[in-house]
Amino acid sequence: MENLEVPWSVEKFENSFYLTERPGYIVKIENGVSERQSVALEKDISTAPEAGLLGFVLAPDFAESNLAYANYTYVDDSGQFNRIVTLHLEDDIWRKESLLLDHIPSGTYHHGGRLKIGPDGMLYTTTGDASEPNIAQDLDLLGGKILRINLDGTIPSDNPFPDSYVYSYGHRNPQGITWSSDGLLFSSEHGIRANDEVNLIQAGQNYGWPIIEGAVEQEGMVSPLFTSGDLDTWAPSGMDYYDGRLYVAALRGSAVLEFDLETGEQREIITGFGRIRDVLIEDNSLYFISNNTDGRGAPQENDDKLYRVSLSELE
Repeated sequence: MENLEVPWSVEKFENSFYLTERPGYIVKIENGVSERQSVALEKDISTAPEAGLLGFVLAPDFAESNLAYANYTYVDDSGQFNRIVTLHLEDDIWRKESLLLDHIPSGTYHHGGRLKIGPDGMLYTTTGDASEPNIAQDLDLLGGKILRINLDGTIPSDNPFPDSYVYSYGHRNPQGITWSSDGLLFSSEHGIRANDEVNLIQAGQNYGWPIIEGAVEQEGMVSPLFTSGDLDTWAPSGMDYYDGRLYVAALRGSAVLEFDLETGEQREIITGFGRIRDVLIEDNSLYFISNNTDGRGAPQENDDKLYRVSLSELE
């Protein structure tokens, strides 16, 4: 599929793909035919860098309910924020149905924005530090965190901090989350100039930003499983898991990265398509979307695109 406009997130249901575009559209792709569907929201979508219509996940009962969950950046008289809403699809228009969580800190950059439903049936979202690093350590603020939310927008009773959506904290700009087959949660995170991270996320833990980053260790804080180090930059975004490995989209790295959880090895498995924003694995196929039209890439003809490759071809 070609000619996507700043795509950010990819979902698949049966034979159909649903991709968010940051300007505020959802593209449905079925049997090679695409349809750009409108999204009707109460608040105007922000056009700030990195902002817009971001994370998107279909409801578990989507076949019956036509419901989905979305994370987007908006601006109004009170400022710029991220919020999470439910969307209902009717007559090829996605309409906001209910507001689940509002006033997630936004800013010039670092909106986080990834949205997934975990194996526990809870909604998880990543939030950036909104270019204010210290809020990542403040448990009273929602920025620089991974949040865990009931599907109706309430706070789960077994969250690690009482009456708080916060699941983990000390994050700079996490943009990817996924789970292994045995239920472990992993996240990808942007470092300040290098020192990008892939973390194993555990409830209530502090991942260090802005006190530590990369391979630095400090008591009471969790260092990453993998880091790009001081010299390299991945700018990791969406991620997925398959057969003991994590697959991570890399923007600055212009690649899909593979991390072997057993051996600790890492490698580039896909290159040459420019900036990669999200990945999805199903039926031994790896799908990924390029993101060269986001203002930081060098778009080629018909960019951006959704690609598919067989995992067996990458061995």
